[in-house]
Amino acid sequence: MASAGLQLLAFALALSGVSGVLTATLLPNWKVNVDAGSNIITAIVQLQGLWMDCTWYSTGMFSCSLKDSVLGLPTHVQAARAAMVLACVLSALGICTCTVGMKCTRLGGDRESKSHTCFAGGVCLVSAGISSLTPTVWYTKEIIANFLDLTVPESNKHEPGGAVYIGFISAMLLFISGLIFCTSCVKKRAEALLYPSKQQHIPISQPEDNSAYSLKDYV
Repeated sequence: MASAGLQLLAFALALSGVSGVLTATLLPNWKVNVDAGSNIITAIVQLQGLWMDCTWYSTGMFSCSLKDSVLGLPTHVQAARAAMVLACVLSALGICTCTVGMKCTRLGGDRESKSHTCFAGGVCLVSAGISSLTPTVWYTKEIIANFLDLTVPESNKHEPGGAVYIGFISAMLLFISGLIFCTSCVKKRAEALLYPSKQQHIPISQPEDNSAYSLKDYV
């Protein structure tokens, strides 16, 4: 029951991680630049994401433009795109695989098969966590380096947006859930090897009992 409870907790963490990774991938606020201008009426908030750039004016207008050119993007943006998409795919695959291999479900065949399936799902979730953690850290490093660069004008400096924090937290949730699934499956396999079932001794003792009963009836 303890391992089943841990798997349910890991599944909840994985669902939160998948939702967070997908949200972070689509949000346009990976980089934020606030230009107050001469007064608050002319304030402009510039948001830059992986797929689009948006501008919000203090007057209430909001406009976005898609990033059509892939080759014209910086290297860290291209890598972040690929890594976040890969994280979404791996996390979705891990969720489906862990659903089949969880102890509380009736899918996946016998206990050994479910253990292998659960371990494979945990590996997918760990890989998804690493895949989503890498671009968030790299993207944040580029933002900080650009912010501290004295040759860059103040108007071109940005700060990390909410999408970066969501991606980082989601990556940690996926990584932790994957570790829980992997360790729970390894523990069950180790217990099965160290403490084999006593049912293996039943066929050996059964013929002796039958022979004893047959001799008693004969006498």
